[in-house]
Amino acid sequence: MTFPFLRRRLPRRTLLLAALALPLAACGRSGQTWQLDNITGVMPRLEFQLTNDLGQPVTAQNYKGKIVLLYFGYTHCPDVCPTTMQLMADVVQQLGTQAKDVQILFVSVDPKRDSLPILKAYTQAFSPNAVGLTGTMAQIDALTRRYRVAFSYGKPDAQGNYVVDHSAGVYIFGRDGRIRLLASDSNPPSAWVHDLRQLIADEF
Repeated sequence: MTFPFLRRRLPRRTLLLAALALPLAACGRSGQTWQLDNITGVMPRLEFQLTNDLGQPVTAQNYKGKIVLLYFGYTHCPDVCPTTMQLMADVVQQLGTQAKDVQILFVSVDPKRDSLPILKAYTQAFSPNAVGLTGTMAQIDALTRRYRVAFSYGKPDAQGNYVVDHSAGVYIFGRDGRIRLLASDSNPPSAWVHDLRQLIADEF
């Protein structure tokens, strides 16, 4: 399945709202230094009830023991979503054998258009480590409120197409489900790789 709409470019209006007004620190325990934004303890631990792109109900417990990269977007996104997904895919590939410890979770904020087959094809087009997640609007609203993610729907055009403005942050959780870092496509791949290697090395 191809995604020709990824080639369309619209003005970038996404917001990294979750990063605003948060007290960030560069250093961690035991002399660790972080190149991404350290938000340990600032936001709640990973928790959700959704459906994966195979149609199976899943919760955060399904991914316990993995470093989770949680990203909110939609498959018709013309710019920031494919850019961020490709960045995460490239970073995970650079981890080599450690890639098995990392899980990319792509949560759709456009469940009306993002069917399970579309989600599956989209995530796998970027990385085998990526899983698409969807759910009811009540489930998605609960999760976006939990992590202060903003999204809104634009006015449909004559063909029924519309843009979804959404926060562009990637929330990174440790193996135990605790929030650790906040990243975006403005961070260089080297910073992602550096910090993910540190998290992978952490014990529960």
